[in-house]
Amino acid sequence: VLVDQSGEIKGPLKFGEHKSLQTDRVILMPGPEEEVTQVNQMFRWLIDEDLSFSEIAERLNEAGVVTDLNRPWTSGSVKTVLTGEKYIGNNVYNRKSFKLKMQHVENPPDMWIRKEGAFEGVVPLEVFMTAQEIITARSARLSDEELLDHLKRLYADAGELSGVLIDQADDMPSSSVFRSRFGSLSRAYALIGHQTGFDKERMQVNRRLRALHPEIIKRTEAAIAEAGGTVRCDAKSGLLHLNDELVISLVLARCQSLPDGRHRWRIRFDPARFEPDVTLAVRLDYANEAELDYFLLPGFDLPRREIRMCNRNSSHFEAFRFESLDFFYAMFERVGIWKKAL
Repeated sequence: VLVDQSGEIKGPLKFGEHKSLQTDRVILMPGPEEEVTQVNQMFRWLIDEDLSFSEIAERLNEAGVVTDLNRPWTSGSVKTVLTGEKYIGNNVYNRKSFKLKMQHVENPPDMWIRKEGAFEGVVPLEVFMTAQEIITARSARLSDEELLDHLKRLYADAGELSGVLIDQADDMPSSSVFRSRFGSLSRAYALIGHQTGFDKERMQVNRRLRALHPEIIKRTEAAIAEAGGTVRCDAKSGLLHLNDELVISLVLARCQSLPDGRHRWRIRFDPARFEPDVTLAVRLDYANEAELDYFLLPGFDLPRREIRMCNRNSSHFEAFRFESLDFFYAMFERVGIWKKAL
């Protein structure tokens, strides 16, 4: 349904309709009672009778029940319902990203944004979780080779791969099974020799990061040497030892662009391995091609794992932000005692 900025319902949206006002929002609400009952019946068939996706689809078709698109049920469409978090009220988005002049790419789960309880669910949480356990247990009987064979056949038939295609395919384990077994869909794709658009883009960004890291170190060495200081880079840890007085960790943070036009950066730390005095965090621009700005973060004030930043951050972090590294270089300038006294 369509709701306005105050949360008042303006009316239902038909299939294919979209909101027209920027301030309006679209949320899900329970459908007709008979449809809600039918969805719950599908979960009961899975849990109580241990029916397969194809057997559930067969029952629905025999009863003359069609999908929301007025089509016959398939094992793929049944699987989509039985694994869909929207039925328990969760809204999951940013599964895919799109940049200008580029194809849609499927994001890994760590980039998904999940809002639990975003709207009223129609399936009890305990029922949904029981169903997921059953679905996962069924796929656990398959070996890695058998799972990858399923993936190869889907790729041969469809010519591409995605989580949506996997979830909609007949007699195919759900995409969550592949993520659980192989760590990510990208990892599973790689094992059958398939590379996604997201992987290709990530590889390009990683290449730029690998090239940019030593470039910044060289600039830092040259600038501090010109200021009369010294820089030594530890080959094992990658930490910079400045004037043998201060230990610096250089961290590059790639930009993640969200579908709504906002941007996010993750600045990660590894306090278990390194304990620098200062972390020099470099945020990359929106295209991940050049430096955007810099943060000089003192070691005593860092969180344990990471900092998540956006376009505008709290004053606590903004106090450490710089447009250039001039201030950083000036920190290590050597000045004679007599000159300073004068």
